[in-house]
Amino acid sequence: MLEVDGLSKQFGGKPALADVSFRVDEGEIYGLLGHNGAGKSTTLGIVLGMVDPDRGEARIGEVSVQRDRARALRQVGAIFESPSFYEYLSGWENLRILSSFSGPFRRDDTLEIVERVGLSDRIHSKVRTYSHGMRQRLALAQALLPMPRVLLLDEPTDGLDPEGIKWFRDFVLGLRKERGITVLFNSHLLAEVEQMCDRVAILKQGALLFDGRVGEIPGNDERVYEVELDPWEDGVRFLEMQGCTVLGRGRIVMPPELDPAVVVAALVGIRVRVSAFAPVRRSLEDFYLETTR
Repeated sequence: MLEVDGLSKQFGGKPALADVSFRVDEGEIYGLLGHNGAGKSTTLGIVLGMVDPDRGEARIGEVSVQRDRARALRQVGAIFESPSFYEYLSGWENLRILSSFSGPFRRDDTLEIVERVGLSDRIHSKVRTYSHGMRQRLALAQALLPMPRVLLLDEPTDGLDPEGIKWFRDFVLGLRKERGITVLFNSHLLAEVEQMCDRVAILKQGALLFDGRVGEIPGNDERVYEVELDPWEDGVRFLEMQGCTVLGRGRIVMPPELDPAVVVAALVGIRVRVSAFAPVRRSLEDFYLETTR
């Protein structure tokens, strides 16, 4: 549904993207991760035709953004950078004006979307009276008005409280389930990305370091355990003799042939107190921090 192929871009002689390629299949939720300046927003800007790449191409539904932007973006809704509205107008008037830039205003569709994003009670209030969360919902309504097949979101939960973040997550997941919409977004909230996304890409200084499924993070096949032992040194010495690898104080990797119950019993037998011995799943945050270090 969406593909970027060999994107490269420099600003002032400094690389923002270096030969970045990935694809997002129809109905997927795909996350772009990276520190500030990694190239996330530049990638979205190129996909939206707002930034010209030095090399490479972005395609939406097999239509090139660089060669036929109008036709490619006909399938897209987006929140890019900080959404801007006419502060002195109501939310409804903003939607009517902004949607008319790309096509006719459809009142019934707009009413349905406003209700869907939870703004029915305040849609006729002036935007200057809106909270940050309400502005984000209004921006989401604007992005959905073209009835897009692809939704592009630039830090959509930035500044939201935990309730707002959960609402956004549930909304996007529900939208994908009902309409099969394809979503590409970037975020710093790794726990949210892990819960929402099917696949992720990790960028660092414009280079693509990882592109894969959230559930297939490298290293998740290792048997990692969180342990508390006293005395620690005696316990570690015994574990290393059994072939375990110590990752740091409190965490070990066990070889597949060892039975944790047998190991715990043996530790107790040599008078090592075992307060904790629990399997640990490597999180997206763990992998991200290791990859971008």
